[in-house]
Amino acid sequence: MHTLKDALAAARDRSSVLASAHCPAKAPDALARLADQLGAGPFSLVFLFAASEADARSLPDRAAEAFAGTPVVGCTTAGEICSEGYAEGEIVALALPSAHFATETILVPDLYRLEAEHLTGALIRARQRLARAHPGWQGEFAFLMVDGLSIREDELAAALAPGLGPVPLFGGSAGDGTRFRETFVFHERRALQDAAVLTFVRTACPVKVFSLDHLRPTRARMVVTEADPARRIVRQINAEPAAFEYARLLGKDPAQLTTFTFAAHPVVVRIGGRHHVRSIQRMMPNGDLVFFSAIDEGLVLTLAEPQDMVQHLEQELRRLTEPGAPAAILACDCILRRIEAQDRQMFGQISDLLRDNRVVGFSTYGEQLGAMHVNQTMTGVAIYPPAGGKP
Repeated sequence: MHTLKDALAAARDRSSVLASAHCPAKAPDALARLADQLGAGPFSLVFLFAASEADARSLPDRAAEAFAGTPVVGCTTAGEICSEGYAEGEIVALALPSAHFATETILVPDLYRLEAEHLTGALIRARQRLARAHPGWQGEFAFLMVDGLSIREDELAAALAPGLGPVPLFGGSAGDGTRFRETFVFHERRALQDAAVLTFVRTACPVKVFSLDHLRPTRARMVVTEADPARRIVRQINAEPAAFEYARLLGKDPAQLTTFTFAAHPVVVRIGGRHHVRSIQRMMPNGDLVFFSAIDEGLVLTLAEPQDMVQHLEQELRRLTEPGAPAAILACDCILRRIEAQDRQMFGQISDLLRDNRVVGFSTYGEQLGAMHVNQTMTGVAIYPPAGGKP
């Protein structure tokens, strides 16, 4: 039985250029409820962002039945963002109406043996097909979902870059809450690991791909002096055990290091004139530090300090309204931002901002922007009403 809450959420979402819906992942009729909330369409594509409670292995096959005739792709999450803001234990569905959107989806299997040349060709052909089919539609972006425990996001982002042409890419690494056990991407009735799904979107709507973070570099620097790049492990910093030296620079005891510490005190690297976040995932029992993204010996790391997350997010979302309010924002939000918001008692305020600005998406184990894999950011695309349309 559908609740008044479901009906109100569906009505609110249908007023948008995109259609979105959400319901508890454990609901036995979850997919039927989502399909009902989204409406009849027709849709070019449906994205599903699912908590691990959704039985990820069987979800794509069940979704194919519920959304018969519409392609479905998606991933597992480290938390969801729905029409009500931050959510947990939910499935969020986002549908692209065929009246405004056309899509081409490419599966990238076996990330441990990427075939870059083949991939580049496939990307170029997909872009060309969309351009020929909809020459009058000028909005375009690429959305990437990748196995968040593959440790291959950096190589994948670099391999994709040559085939993207002028199309801006953003994306997120699939999550598994705070468990870090198994993550999946969904494609054609299958839940896959060591894989990624790239979706090219061409649209009649103006779009703006963006990335934001609320972190400022400090003067505290350190050098990685021993590392295992293949596993993103740092063993020594400044020729000292990594966790001990990191804790010393923070003025903390190593025993005090927790996920909250890493979220509140990330490090950044300077690449191409900009600072990019290299967040720490966890400390191993021997004092090694495991990172969310690429790390190597000789890398200079700079401690960063957070600005007020609520004020910063409000400011950045306001900037996205300068050409007019977006009809919707699809976002990939790092799990560490969610953890920091909880730890600093900003969770409700951040959630309200996401709700009020029509943000939907999921919390990630990392984000992609162009040829870069980054952390502790929110990346996404703001989608504006087409000319003559309504928000």
